[in-house]
Amino acid sequence: MGEEEIKKIAELREILEEKIKNLEVELEGMKALLEIINRILIERSFRRAGEIGKIEATKQTEVPLLAKKILRTIPLKTSSGELLARMYVEEDQIRIVPAEDKEFDVNIPPFTAFLIDKILEKMKKKDEDLVRQGKLMPSEILSYEIEKEGNILREIRIKNADEQREREIRSATRWTLEKMYEKMISFSPDKSLKP
Repeated sequence: MGEEEIKKIAELREILEEKIKNLEVELEGMKALLEIINRILIERSFRRAGEIGKIEATKQTEVPLLAKKILRTIPLKTSSGELLARMYVEEDQIRIVPAEDKEFDVNIPPFTAFLIDKILEKMKKKDEDLVRQGKLMPSEILSYEIEKEGNILREIRIKNADEQREREIRSATRWTLEKMYEKMISFSPDKSLKP
């Protein structure tokens, strides 16, 4: 192999390396774009699934998909048997939806101080520490969303909760909602939750 051929092969290698770099940059851009699109689709589908009274073709196709993911439904009740909320354990998340006749104001203790700060935030911070130690992937960190209408709790969504945490969340949520419900009853002059 002559010197001229080696020079051409070296040039071809440089061209290939440059092309690979450009393709990698393009691929990263496409991945970032796909992530944004997925996030938008997830947000939109949560909104549509949460709307009540609107019958649309898109919603009709979404509801069976959401229903398929539910592994079990756990009613959260007071010690006297009053339904506070339902906890839906799905393949990829836990959803806690207050009972239709309950309007829990998120400002009523111990919602923020206990359920959010002492339970959910503590779990999240523990996971973040495990990520720093290299014992957990960032995508496995517990995360949660609180869906509200004004100050009224509409839904709690929790991702990356294992079975042990699921039990802890169930117990903590039931206790929190029961304490909130007791306060709501004691502040209501006619002992009714309806305005």
